[in-house]
Amino acid sequence: MQAHVSIILPVHNAEPWLDECLRSVLQQDFEGTMELSVFNDASKDKSGAIIEKWRVKLEDSAVHVIIGGHDSPSPRGVGYSKNQAVAQSSGSYLCFLDSDDVMMPQRVRLQHEAAVQHPSSIIGCRVRRDPPNSTERYTRWINQLTPEQLLTQVFTSNGPTVIMPTWFCSRAWFSHVGPFDEGGQGVPEDLLFFYQHLRKGGSVIRVDQSLLLYRYHPQAATHAVLETTIWTHRVRFLEERALPHWAAFTIWNAGKQGRRLYRSLTATSQRKVVAFCDVDENKIRKGFYCHEDSQERPKPRIPILHFRAARPPFVICVKLCIPGQQELRELQARQWCASVPHPADATRVLCVLTPGAEPFPPCGHMWPRLGLVTQDPHHVTPANRGDSSRRRRPLLHRLE
Repeated sequence: MQAHVSIILPVHNAEPWLDECLRSVLQQDFEGTMELSVFNDASKDKSGAIIEKWRVKLEDSAVHVIIGGHDSPSPRGVGYSKNQAVAQSSGSYLCFLDSDDVMMPQRVRLQHEAAVQHPSSIIGCRVRRDPPNSTERYTRWINQLTPEQLLTQVFTSNGPTVIMPTWFCSRAWFSHVGPFDEGGQGVPEDLLFFYQHLRKGGSVIRVDQSLLLYRYHPQAATHAVLETTIWTHRVRFLEERALPHWAAFTIWNAGKQGRRLYRSLTATSQRKVVAFCDVDENKIRKGFYCHEDSQERPKPRIPILHFRAARPPFVICVKLCIPGQQELRELQARQWCASVPHPADATRVLCVLTPGAEPFPPCGHMWPRLGLVTQDPHHVTPANRGDSSRRRRPLLHRLE
């Protein structure tokens, strides 16, 4: 009989955590039919024996268990394992679970209710981190994004706005978007799937209860993904989804990360950068940034402006836990006072938080919503960048 929900569990050397993980499956209060689909990716520890032990307990409680896997010398990776676990399962809905995490008893029930109402969405939830003081800022970001920010903060360094171990979706939607990339170690298969989900018009919903104990430890697969790999995917997605709507834009941050963003852009996108802006007087006094590696002649010289002289639209590339946050809020207030109703949703302020950045606080301010200030994209063009005499007051818009 087809199950209502399949719990998708990839396993690789999960012996220290697997008992607690599988116990949490048994303790679910979901009243529909449920199955557990496990794929053992060449574990060399006692994971296999633990799975077999729990198979009996789970099936005695009417949870059907499907076990697949292989014993090759090397694992095939998380993407491959999740795809195999999905393929061997039957449920109409898929609940993804990592073998080092623990579900709260109501997780499947609450996320299933949300998924039925939102068939083209990835459903996430809030989490409790273990150890509690690990990745404090990242955990706050996971738990405190507003519903709007679940879509507007997809360009930040934190990755998917609902984390992979909390994902829940219909099988039909997974088949429409997927499968996961099977490139193996070092591939951010969750980020790539999430971007494809957004390309397909999918939405992002979070159940605002803590439904998962989310563990942090040195063996976690996420540590195998290089920051440079994630950066490259993020910049390409920014260029694909946002920058085509703008004829010109300003990069907030004339320092290392802002320049890194500029250098990472394609030549077409670089030509749209009219200025950098900053609060550091030393950077501003330099007057411009010269892209020495450019093949263009003469080499591009991008003006560096004080933030009060800068014009939207902006791509913000800063750590908001460092000095300068007050200036961001001042800019918000100045622009908000000049706002008028927006004509479209095509242009907006975007944020590219750098690694280790403090996420936006969950407050009523408009700036953290990252969608409040736009400008006619033809108002400032590459032809007049750096020429203050030719700049006019930008047309500002409030995005409701």
